[in-house]
Amino acid sequence: MLRSATLLTATLFLSAMLAGCGLAETGAAAAAGGASQVEQARQAKQTEAQVQKRVDAAIEQDADRRRAADAESQ
Repeated sequence: MLRSATLLTATLFLSAMLAGCGLAETGAAAAAGGASQVEQARQAKQTEAQVQKRVDAAIEQDADRRRAADAESQ
């Protein structure tokens, strides 16, 4: 998180320095795109963790049902 904040600060500083020559818009767009990609990666990891929890819960539920069925059949 600190790295992305440092990168964003550096990009904004460079954008301010280049404002007179027309490169500022390009730099600002790159900074916004980079921050967006970091956020998307964070959200993807959260989604992956949530899906893994659901898969683990489904596996555990299936195992419980099989144990119950085995117990009933004996």
